[in-house]
Amino acid sequence: MVPKFAQLFVSTLLLLTPLLSIADGRDIGVCYGLNGDNLPSPNEVINLYKRCQIDNIRIYQPYPEVLEALRGSGISVTIGPRNEDIASFATSQDAANDWVNTNIVPYADDIVFRWITIGNEVIPGPLGSNVPAAMNNIRNALDSAGITLAKVTTVLPGTALATSYPPSAGAFGSDITETMTGIAAILAQEDTPLLINVYPYFAYSSDPSHISAQYAMFTSTAPVVIDGSFQYFNLFDAMVDAFNAALEKINFGNVKVAVAETGWPTVGNEPYTSVANAQTYNRNLLNHVTQNGTPRRPDYIMPTFFFEMFNEDLKGNVVEQNFGFFYPSMQPVYPFW
Repeated sequence: MVPKFAQLFVSTLLLLTPLLSIADGRDIGVCYGLNGDNLPSPNEVINLYKRCQIDNIRIYQPYPEVLEALRGSGISVTIGPRNEDIASFATSQDAANDWVNTNIVPYADDIVFRWITIGNEVIPGPLGSNVPAAMNNIRNALDSAGITLAKVTTVLPGTALATSYPPSAGAFGSDITETMTGIAAILAQEDTPLLINVYPYFAYSSDPSHISAQYAMFTSTAPVVIDGSFQYFNLFDAMVDAFNAALEKINFGNVKVAVAETGWPTVGNEPYTSVANAQTYNRNLLNHVTQNGTPRRPDYIMPTFFFEMFNEDLKGNVVEQNFGFFYPSMQPVYPFW
């Protein structure tokens, strides 16, 4: 028989396990967008991050009021310029210096900047060819300012891959291979990951006759895709490994990937959107990425940002407005953090 004090200890540990899995230093963050007209103040938001023990935040441009709220918070920050500024950084070191001196240097003593994302989903696209030169010039500006911990990267959408199935066939489009080779060379030199946005929801909801809910939401108990020696039980791993394979094909398999966005909406496209589906996906994803790598990179625990902290009512459609963990009132959409 187990002594009562041991039973109590085990029971207490079980109750604390979800909290410990978030707060034990594993590499999890949440994106903070501001496309809403009813969102709480940045100070309230950063306090909410701290209460939830979320140690990493991604913001999409340098909002001064958000950066002020982040001072002294201890939260690691991933931040990027506006996409429309990238071309000027690529052609002008002075423009890159000005951006760093305005948006990073004044806060660097009080904020831990982790990654500077040069371009959010601009590859493929007309701005994409500017990214390698812009990354180099922003890195030069950071070095000149003595900011050595912040690393420069970019964020890719799934459409950067011309081929993604099976995962081992993953390859960048021929129109961006030169650009991606330049980016990967910078990332390899700095030992910095390539950031990718990974959304099984969109793949599943657009093709439910071929993609099962179980495969999309980490609930399959048998491999769904067998790709040579690799077995895939979930679509997330397959999508990530397609990028790993694409990096191998340009001879940069040593460059790691990290997830800049992933999540599941609660409203707007029933039955695929629901609170239950969002909670299932995000909870299973959290458990997965804090304990497991992908079949192609089994020993690499991948940094991952969930999308997103709040429902944002100024987004383009109902689905996009409802990815949040919290309502603007700061009440949870469903229990998670």
